[in-house]
Amino acid sequence: MEKKKSNHKKYRFTYIKATVGTLFLCLLFLRGYTAFEETGENMFHIRVNGQDVGTLGDKERIDELLLQARKNVVSGSDELVFMQADMTVVGEQVLWGDVDREEDVARRMEEALRASIQETLHRSYTLKVDEYIVNLSSMEEVQALLQAAIDKYGNAGKFTIALTNDGNREFGVLAADIVTAAPKEEDTLHTYTQAGVQTLIAGIDGQQKAEGEKDFGDYELGIQSMSFADSVEIVEAYLPESQLTDLEQAINLVIMEQETPSVYEVVAGDTLSEIAIKVNIPMDTIVEMNDQLEDINSTLQIGDELLITVPEPELSVTRVEEQYYEEIYDADIIYIENDDWFTNQIQVHRQPSAGFRKVVADVTYLNDKEVGREILKQEIVMEAVPKIVERGTKIPPTYIRPISGGVQTSSFGRRNAPTRGASSYHKGVDWATPTGTPVYASCGGTVVKAGWGSGYGYVVYINHEDGRQTRYAHLSKVLVSAGQTVRQGDRIALSGNTGISTGPHLHFEILINGVQVNPLNHLDR
Repeated sequence: MEKKKSNHKKYRFTYIKATVGTLFLCLLFLRGYTAFEETGENMFHIRVNGQDVGTLGDKERIDELLLQARKNVVSGSDELVFMQADMTVVGEQVLWGDVDREEDVARRMEEALRASIQETLHRSYTLKVDEYIVNLSSMEEVQALLQAAIDKYGNAGKFTIALTNDGNREFGVLAADIVTAAPKEEDTLHTYTQAGVQTLIAGIDGQQKAEGEKDFGDYELGIQSMSFADSVEIVEAYLPESQLTDLEQAINLVIMEQETPSVYEVVAGDTLSEIAIKVNIPMDTIVEMNDQLEDINSTLQIGDELLITVPEPELSVTRVEEQYYEEIYDADIIYIENDDWFTNQIQVHRQPSAGFRKVVADVTYLNDKEVGREILKQEIVMEAVPKIVERGTKIPPTYIRPISGGVQTSSFGRRNAPTRGASSYHKGVDWATPTGTPVYASCGGTVVKAGWGSGYGYVVYINHEDGRQTRYAHLSKVLVSAGQTVRQGDRIALSGNTGISTGPHLHFEILINGVQVNPLNHLDR
């Protein structure tokens, strides 16, 4: 009995060993499991951007799968895609283990990469007009914007845009030019037919014109040429969508007039009203923009700079238009130069009379502003009579302040009489100054009076070569005599308190054509 139990235990132990061995062999050859080998790490756990994407037994395939996943994410797009692609691989050595199919790992890699896309840069085009930049999404939009810039001026399909490589710049920079559009086939046929008929008629009539001679009807009116007044460059770029400008908005920004600050320098003969006409801005607006101007009657000096705001587009276009018109015109003024007269002296010898003419002219515009006009043909219906003006060529003398220092106490014009016997209309300027202060000739000339002048006390009167006279009053001492010639800045007297006076001061006058004027408007310093 005991022998039977011992055999039974022996058989059961053998069965268990056989079963375990069989299971081990089955597991060893089952698909999806890695056999145990003494070769180090043989199972690899993969994470992409912090996400588990699977486990593989072949480490060399992992990088290949990630590369393919990245290609799949950006396939079918010509944009630049920025994504995070941080991969970690942790290996271990196992007897057996569960691994994933490569296609599943690759799919999960793609999902992790797509979830990490940071920004897509779109293929776009940067249009640069001098220093102004606008970004558009396609070359078609660039063409459309530039075409709109020239169509704005009534192009009517005659001109188009040509983009060419800029040979003076690095590769990839395009320059934009305006060129004549290719004629349509039906237009060409019409032109040939019309030309043939005209030649036939001219031959029958025997009235062909001499070479170069044109009648008014022979001119092809309209726009003859167009060009961009600014440098235009186009560069291909990759930009985020947030930096791209909608085409309609870009057109408004680039070709519509914008308020552009500018500076106008005052030249000889300018008045505020004339400047307002030149720049097409009301005088009140110019005064508001310039703190140095008190009102529309403010005095301007040559070289003064005025801030003005001129409406101009970012992209300017120059064009030449051939125009026919009929007009009343004035002949150019005929000037007779007189070297013995000053430039402020003129005399009109003949008044003008307007004429009438027919004209064909090439008119040059910068945007909508005319900047030039060349008459190609004119027919005078009625001759204009020119104005004849004699004018001086000598520069008139200047006038300086007749004392150093002093405080102005009375200006030119109406006032309350400061003392009994004094005038209520002040004909000069008063500067309070201590008795004995030197008085200088405001301008060179000839002394015509030097002595007592009743209410003026002691005075000096000087006649100047431009016909003006200066007067110096209430003097304490006269240092010149009548008939004496003085130069500008010569000491002629000492200030005082003589005549009808309320205290030591100098009274100074300038007379033009015998009438007192405000001296401060005629002093250079």
